[in-house]
Amino acid sequence: MAPGAPTLLLLWLLWLPGCPPRAAACPAACRCYSATVECGALRLRGVPPGIPPGTQTLFLQDNSIARLDPGVLAPLAALRRLYLHNNSLRALEPGAFRAQSRLLELALTGNRLRGLRVGAFSGLAQLRALYLAGNQLGQLLDFTFLHLPRLQELHLQDNSIELLEDQALAGLSSLALLDLSRNHLGTLSREALRPLASLQVLRLTENPWRCDCALHWLGAWIKEGGQRLLSSRDKKIVCAEPPRLALQSLLDVSGSSLICIPPSVHVEPLEATANLGEDLRVACQASGYPQPLVTWRKVAQPRDGQPRAQAQAEGGAPRPGGPGGPDTGSGMLFLSNITLAHAGKYECEASNAGGAARVPFQLLVNLSRPQPPQPAPPPPPPAGPVSHEPLQEAGSMAFRALGLATQTAVAAAIALLALTALLLAAMICRRRRKRKKAPGPPGEGALFVNDYSDGPCTFAQLEELRDERGHEMFVIDRSKPLFADAPTEAADGAGPGLPLQPPTAYEIHC
Repeated sequence: MAPGAPTLLLLWLLWLPGCPPRAAACPAACRCYSATVECGALRLRGVPPGIPPGTQTLFLQDNSIARLDPGVLAPLAALRRLYLHNNSLRALEPGAFRAQSRLLELALTGNRLRGLRVGAFSGLAQLRALYLAGNQLGQLLDFTFLHLPRLQELHLQDNSIELLEDQALAGLSSLALLDLSRNHLGTLSREALRPLASLQVLRLTENPWRCDCALHWLGAWIKEGGQRLLSSRDKKIVCAEPPRLALQSLLDVSGSSLICIPPSVHVEPLEATANLGEDLRVACQASGYPQPLVTWRKVAQPRDGQPRAQAQAEGGAPRPGGPGGPDTGSGMLFLSNITLAHAGKYECEASNAGGAARVPFQLLVNLSRPQPPQPAPPPPPPAGPVSHEPLQEAGSMAFRALGLATQTAVAAAIALLALTALLLAAMICRRRRKRKKAPGPPGEGALFVNDYSDGPCTFAQLEELRDERGHEMFVIDRSKPLFADAPTEAADGAGPGLPLQPPTAYEIHC
């Protein structure tokens, strides 16, 4: 062995633990070299584990990453550049990049972001370039980029942005390039660009600009000195509406043609009364140009501690009507499960660049809850000698106080009593008719006289009647019996076969 061989061997053994195999320091299927990790186009659904903590450039483009789980980037504090373009990100959670305080470039182009929450970029104090082009952003809210004081490039082209709030770009004091081209912007306020003290390039082309009084400042600003921020192409800000100015350049339109119509508001009704637990909808219609923004709010109560109701506005930001059509908007006040806290005064406000208008609305709350619908009362029983007992009236307070099952049982009992009474009346009438048709009771001493009001009488009675009243007397003709039953068997206790003489009736003659 050479003289210096043990020393070299010892040095190699000491160096070996600090240099793990390359495969152990790089995620599977990724390529790692120097301080760069390349994991693009691998159909990944999330950030792969095992990325070396010292990585400064991370390529994750052209994958299927739909979200950044909390803390997944926390070990990568040394990152300088992160490329996540052409993925499926739908949202950015606040603080997702909190550990990337050294990040200089962040590419999120070509994802599916619909909105940006306040605080989504917190922690990126050193970020220089932010790429958000080709997403689905519809609006930028106030203070969205507040935590990016050193940002120099903001790319927002090819989105669907139609609203840029006045403080959306607040905090971007170092921004040099702002690209808002190919969006849905109809207007832009002077206040929105005021924080951009270092702006050098502004791109606003290919937006459906609404040339009214709200955009008067932009034309004047470009003519006075803002044109230095625009290229020859960017200066061609073309009007999309109103129709009389369509396809004209904003720089060619005179200031007197950029007009607005202040809004007018109509609420119907102006006062309403609702019961506890009910839902309420109140429409507020507004007209003007440009299309007014309609909002509802509840007027603060004069006393402290008074509960306030939340008013939910539907259609608060109405869309403009078609070309040449009426510019009207509407907002719906929706209150659900009304309580006493909902009572009070509300205001519907419509505002546009021409001004604002308000209309009050008063809501009163009825303390009594609505009564459930009552079933229809049963039909009254038919007239007749059914019963003279007074029945309970179906519409009375006592009857209405009964439950539905009890009311049904009472109605059924009344109907049954009426039917029973009708059957009894029919039986009585039938028996009376039979009695009138049936012959008198048979017997030897029974006679009938022509004065039927007196009914049957005996011989003595007949003589007395003849003497006192002079009635004609009838006698029995025994030779002509009217009926005679066949001999019947003896009753119990009599001898078997002994005939009994049945009673016989005879015809009566004068």
